[in-house]
Amino acid sequence: MAMARAQDSHKVQRRAIARGLMHALMILVCIACAVPLLLIVSASLTDERALVENGFQLIPSKFSFYAYQFLLADSGRILRAYGISIFVTCVGASLSLLLMSLLGYALSRKDFPLRRLISFFVFFPLLFNAGLVPFYILMSRTLHLKDNLLALILPPLVLPFFTLLLRTYFSTLPRDLIEAAKLDGASEWRIFFQIVVPLSTPALATVGLFSLLFYWNDFYLSLLFINNPRYYNLQYLLYKIISDLQVLENSFMQSGTKPPLESVRMAMAVLAMGPVLFAFLFVQKYFVRGITVGSLKGD
Repeated sequence: MAMARAQDSHKVQRRAIARGLMHALMILVCIACAVPLLLIVSASLTDERALVENGFQLIPSKFSFYAYQFLLADSGRILRAYGISIFVTCVGASLSLLLMSLLGYALSRKDFPLRRLISFFVFFPLLFNAGLVPFYILMSRTLHLKDNLLALILPPLVLPFFTLLLRTYFSTLPRDLIEAAKLDGASEWRIFFQIVVPLSTPALATVGLFSLLFYWNDFYLSLLFINNPRYYNLQYLLYKIISDLQVLENSFMQSGTKPPLESVRMAMAVLAMGPVLFAFLFVQKYFVRGITVGSLKGD
């Protein structure tokens, strides 16, 4: 009896040690993720000369808001780009999540007659695509979407990889529940919105977050299809500012001054990542469960 208690005590101690090591490891991972973000914020608030002389520090050696003043000198342009990014992200991510979830649910139903054919057309682009030139011709010459916000919304509406994740998750839902709803006279739309969607919140929240990040961080579509500065989104505007910094540096040096190049880059990163951090806070409770949707075996 005493030996059994001793063994149980050793097991409890080993579990406590393993749990402590795991917590310590996760704390180190959190620190490794948080420190770069803190360095970026600190560098954006550091005087340019102090940043060059002392390097990146967690606490600014000399506080300065000049980088933000430099960026916000034309605040109307920044606010307009913010508005366009918010509009494109909200509309695009919402429509994208709706379309991909509807498509993923249809492909998860074994009784859908066109399941295999549509799956082929959806997932074929994962392996092959037509290339940049046909894509540009389609968007600019056929659809006439140059300098149009639809050019930023339409291309990423259905992403094959995320559709595959949702289809895999939907295929794990209990079929008996769906069949019972059909026997009770529920339509397919009612089954999807009142049964499938509430059961799939983790997967939908995770894919929605990824879609939101995709739209928010995209500048490539603006680079291809947007020439009018009034339609620049935030990421493309910041990209243009970074591209022009070297030219600005040369012109400023001729006048005897120097723009805050490094601190401006960090300030732009802070401005760009702010809304994404807030969005993550709303879906983080679903993220851990939803991130494993691809590990579930589909039919």
